[in-house]
Amino acid sequence: MPNYKQRRDKLRRLVRETNADAILVTSYDNVTYLTGFTGDSSYLLLTRDGQIILSDKRYTTQLENECPNIDLDIRGPESTMLECVAKLVRKTKLGSLAIEAGNVTLEFFQKLEEKLAKVDLVATGGLVEQLREIKDKDELTEIREAIGIAERAFAVVKAGLRPEQTEKQVCDEIERQVRLFGGACTAFWPIVGVGPNGALPHYRPGEVKVEESFMVLVDWGAKAKLYMSDLTRIIVTGKAPAKLERVYNIVLKAQKKAIEAIRPGAIMEDIDAAARKVITDAGFGKQFGHSLGHGFGLQIHEQPRLAVNQKRPLQTGMVVTVEPGIYLPGAFGVRIEDDILVTSDGHEVLSNVPKEYADCVI
Repeated sequence: MPNYKQRRDKLRRLVRETNADAILVTSYDNVTYLTGFTGDSSYLLLTRDGQIILSDKRYTTQLENECPNIDLDIRGPESTMLECVAKLVRKTKLGSLAIEAGNVTLEFFQKLEEKLAKVDLVATGGLVEQLREIKDKDELTEIREAIGIAERAFAVVKAGLRPEQTEKQVCDEIERQVRLFGGACTAFWPIVGVGPNGALPHYRPGEVKVEESFMVLVDWGAKAKLYMSDLTRIIVTGKAPAKLERVYNIVLKAQKKAIEAIRPGAIMEDIDAAARKVITDAGFGKQFGHSLGHGFGLQIHEQPRLAVNQKRPLQTGMVVTVEPGIYLPGAFGVRIEDDILVTSDGHEVLSNVPKEYADCVI
């Protein structure tokens, strides 16, 4: 079971550096990370020596079961969350309160200031997210499970792919298989792009049939219980032009170069540059228009980022995607994506879907 107390204690140390007496955690994912509560519509007030979850009567029993060692402040239907927060802060006699600035509206912040005129509100950013960048063993176990579910689902979908299937039907089948293999759902709406649609990095599956082109790009992931995975492969379904294999092998080389460079202390933008150089040197630099990768976990896009101007070093325990791509509008797109763990002595490729060009051909 995750050590939620240890996570909260780490956050307390970060909050002390802001000179605030406490922090109001309003991101539902952050509340889950710090307490184990899997519902929503609930905040966490973390003081220097205590923790209180603010919620409503819908979640009383669930909170008692999932968070038995955390105090609760349950509001009734006559009270708003804003009023509940203000009342509790006054009751705990806080002089200052850190707020997750990226997770509340300006209206909420201003109204809370009005109700807590004697409390100094400190706008903070990314404190819990900073902790979430480093995955512990419990998180890694569930991420591995999410990857395994995604891989098994893809294998079934690929083996059963039919020419008359539409992109949306393939998308729906991925969702079905993820659930059949024990996943909660897909990690996001899968991208299934036939032919030219594969050149649209965030394409929404439509009614184009597999048989209408020689390839299909599939970007998918699974959500196990709470944690997610994120993978991309292409499937060559017909007689493809020689250019597809050439482009594919450039992208594959770029991905391998980037993965080889992943280790503790490596600068994030340098990992991006390793892949980008391969693609640029091959003459396709302008066709690679997004960053190389991102962290994931409770959310499908988290810090850190493998991108230009990201000058922080990688740390042991970070998990990132590596997903270079080349997109040729009107023709096709190629993206290859795997999930990578930064280990103490380098890296581990967590995903294991075959990715040589010959593996893509059915």
